[in-house]
Amino acid sequence: MNIVENFDLFAPRLINHQELFSPGHRACSGCAEVLAVRLMCKALGENTVIASATGCMEIVSSMFPTTAWRVPWIHVAFENAAAVASGVEAGLKALRRKGRIDDRYVKVVGMAGDGGTMDIGFQALSGAMERGHDMIYVCFDNEAYMNTGIQRSSGTPMGASTTTAPAGKVSIGQKTWKKNMPEIMVAHNIPYVATVCPSFPLDFVRKLQKARSIEGPSYIHCFSVCPTGWRSPSHSAISMGRLAVETGVFPLFEVENGHYSMSPDMPRKLRPIRDYFKPQGRFRHLTDEDIDLIQHKVDTEFQKLVEKTKYLKTGNE
Repeated sequence: MNIVENFDLFAPRLINHQELFSPGHRACSGCAEVLAVRLMCKALGENTVIASATGCMEIVSSMFPTTAWRVPWIHVAFENAAAVASGVEAGLKALRRKGRIDDRYVKVVGMAGDGGTMDIGFQALSGAMERGHDMIYVCFDNEAYMNTGIQRSSGTPMGASTTTAPAGKVSIGQKTWKKNMPEIMVAHNIPYVATVCPSFPLDFVRKLQKARSIEGPSYIHCFSVCPTGWRSPSHSAISMGRLAVETGVFPLFEVENGHYSMSPDMPRKLRPIRDYFKPQGRFRHLTDEDIDLIQHKVDTEFQKLVEKTKYLKTGNE
């Protein structure tokens, strides 16, 4: 029994049983991003239009003359998924107002990887969020430009080895800390920001459905394990996602109208990041000193997040 079938047993009323992202695509074995897209479509349902930037999901899902998409889907350039999604949202609103289309609610979604979101598409995303479009933007973060050869992005974590930031005698690989995109979106004062991981499907679907119900812009940051780029076993995508959460490398939280809350799936005590690094070839070159440095950063950032949730829970806004 796969993870989505198992999910249906526990939450049959919450999820669309139709496969709106169909099997038969060309994704790599063990790709967690495909599972995340499948869950996203199930959570959002049929009344959805998706603008998808160039990237792995576009390549694997749309080999002419076939498509894996069973909702309206638009392939757009690397940098403008958010711009196109905001244009579609405005266009649907105008057509509905003029009586040109059915008066039913359709949610528009922009999606891209970490490169298409944090780097190339950041300007378009910031503009769409600032303008207040009624849309969801989902970043599928596999921490590098995987589709074009595992180049570093601003989502690549400190110490990871990539083709453009390789580890060597004088380098530990990536030399900068991962860009905190969810907090940047919180700073845009949008109604809803959340982090999700397909290893936790109940949390994933709940947050996507909440984003769909909110009028205005929402941002979802999805952790997408890439066995190919991370040099980890193809069968380990779900366990790797769980390790990222359990070590605090990728905490699960949401921010609704400025109010922070931690996911119930977050452990009370974090596991050491060595448990997360060990199965991945991209981190195998790190020394004990390197790992201790990264551990300190993870602990510090996680504590900042905990303090934000405590601050709000005590009513000291």
